[in-house]
Amino acid sequence: MENRAAAGIAFIVAGIFCISINDMLIKELSGGYPLHQMVFVRSAIGICFSLVLVQFEGGLSILRTKQPGLHALRGLMIVAANMTYFAALAALPLADATALFFVAPLFITLLSIPVLGEKVGPMRLGAVLVGFAGVVLMQRPWAGTDTLDVSRVVLLLPVLSALLYAANQILTRKLGATTKASALSVYIQGTFILVASGFWLVAGDGRFAEGVDNASLVFLLRAWVWPDGSDWWYFLGLGLNAAVVGYALSAAYRAADAATIAPFEYVGLPLAVFWGWLIFDTLPGWEVWIGMALIMGSGLFVFLRERQKSRRIARGQVKIR
Repeated sequence: MENRAAAGIAFIVAGIFCISINDMLIKELSGGYPLHQMVFVRSAIGICFSLVLVQFEGGLSILRTKQPGLHALRGLMIVAANMTYFAALAALPLADATALFFVAPLFITLLSIPVLGEKVGPMRLGAVLVGFAGVVLMQRPWAGTDTLDVSRVVLLLPVLSALLYAANQILTRKLGATTKASALSVYIQGTFILVASGFWLVAGDGRFAEGVDNASLVFLLRAWVWPDGSDWWYFLGLGLNAAVVGYALSAAYRAADAATIAPFEYVGLPLAVFWGWLIFDTLPGWEVWIGMALIMGSGLFVFLRERQKSRRIARGQVKIR
């Protein structure tokens, strides 16, 4: 598949901007609605926009696939990534959750070695380790459980989400060779709708949330509530964002190598800090600032090393190690 780096970068930046809006909207609504309700409404609206894009990219025929199993696996991965991340978002400040999640590009770099056969030398692997050191710092291992605002399980949820998201994007790169971005988006939205419907059938009445104190579990298990009039605009925004995000991320990883695209996802870090300050009046603690710098710095090093490697290979020189 042709590597169109500029197009891939443009798509990833647009997608990450919309993700930052999506995260802000979900955190804003997390105090009154269950996650699976927001996911259902968002995806039901989003799939309508995605089907319009399908018509522009070739019609309903492009939804046929010879790899339904891989598409289903990709869909379940992104659903699990979203569920774990948003469960953490209900209990963590926006910037903290986002910073922990942004280990995802480092996971993508690691997974691109065995899955995609991309070459990553010792210097880039060292940079990845530096990024993971930032994650450890943000976990505050020196703090006792009685001094943490949330449980350590909640602190690990964004990291788990990042791993699942990275695996999803690697699969996107493989499947994108034969599948249009709009079709990939429809498959994702359809998976969200099926999973959210299952949550509603099992826990939609809120019976599993009774007596639960953990904010993340309450967010997952709270009963469905008919939205207030003004909140419908938030849900509509979630749906539109879902369509744009699904298309933009799929198009980005179809257009360019994973190691080239992944570092540009760091645009989401300053956006998360901005929305957290503007909407929720919160700013990260010192350990989050340092961890954020380590993760971003390592990711940018990996990106620059990849670009240098690509140029030398293009000139027929020895690969960078």
